[in-house]
Amino acid sequence: MNSKDKIAKYKAKVNDVIQNMVYELFKKQPENYIDWMIEYLEVRRAKHNVRTTQSLQIEYHISSEEENAEDVDELEKAVKKDQQFRTSVSAEVYGLYNKKEDFKPRVIPKSQDQKERIENKLSGVFMFQALDQNERNIIIDAMEEKHYNPGDWIINQGDDGNELYVVSQGQLDCYRRFSKDQEPKLIKQYQSGDMFGELALLYNAPRAASIQSNTESVLFALDRSTFNAIVKEATVKRREHYEDVLSKVEILKSIDSYEKTQICDGLKEQHFKPQEYIIKEGEEGHKFYIVVKGTLVALKQNEEVLKYQSGDYFGELALINKVPRQATIQAETDCVVVYLDYQAFVRLLGPIENILLRNAENYKKFVI
Repeated sequence: MNSKDKIAKYKAKVNDVIQNMVYELFKKQPENYIDWMIEYLEVRRAKHNVRTTQSLQIEYHISSEEENAEDVDELEKAVKKDQQFRTSVSAEVYGLYNKKEDFKPRVIPKSQDQKERIENKLSGVFMFQALDQNERNIIIDAMEEKHYNPGDWIINQGDDGNELYVVSQGQLDCYRRFSKDQEPKLIKQYQSGDMFGELALLYNAPRAASIQSNTESVLFALDRSTFNAIVKEATVKRREHYEDVLSKVEILKSIDSYEKTQICDGLKEQHFKPQEYIIKEGEEGHKFYIVVKGTLVALKQNEEVLKYQSGDYFGELALINKVPRQATIQAETDCVVVYLDYQAFVRLLGPIENILLRNAENYKKFVI
């Protein structure tokens, strides 16, 4: 390797570390950012030393999806490793683009029919459900209707992103390259009512995947400025809350961060009082549950066989095996659970069997 190649390789490694640190800094926004960055670099150094002792020839860039999942935390796994971070990141970290007093929403003229179609689609997207009507109206006015032909690429992995998209009609394929040496892999499909492209706006990160239209498609696009001013803060808090919930679920710990984000977006929350039933033995099952807070008991023929607490999950067997519920689940204390219905699993991640197969060894110890 000549001197020029060595410099280029060294530069790529340094850029990689700085890029990931800035992404995480913007995501967490610690009060003492200097101490946070020092601690972040210390952790990265410790990981690097461990890898070095395991193999004299380990390179910093990750060569497989499995190593990616082990060595890179959360958002780091959702961005392309070899792109230099944008200079605008630093500005966004310190909030220069997030001052609401400087915000002037764009207004794109629309027919009443267009407004009603956008309103209808927004009602099904978690990110917009907490907005009041005035905020929703600002979003609707700012959205731009865009049309795409089969084969058109809407976004490309690694590119900068300034818009998110809500699908009005059509079907689109999502491809992701897990390492620079791999071919892009089809990981999911989007259809009417789905949203994509928000990660680049939330974390000022490069596009985490590529999206291609495979039919005539109509999308509603929302610009970065409107998103930052109206939607961003609530969305980040919600995702961080549910990411914390998912981090306690052992069987989901090794899933890719991009997939984890999609799960967070599909979660819905329910509250139960003591003695209330969540599911009943013999019923048809359509939901997969995760316990956020409280204690629940599993009953077989009215006898207690298992307890569930924070981080535990249930309801998967009916979805996987397509059989009636095998037990009754009852709240023992005040409880909070989140759930995904089967359609959400299929739409967001593909069949849940894919996740369970990938975690087959972990899953075995949960099956009784």
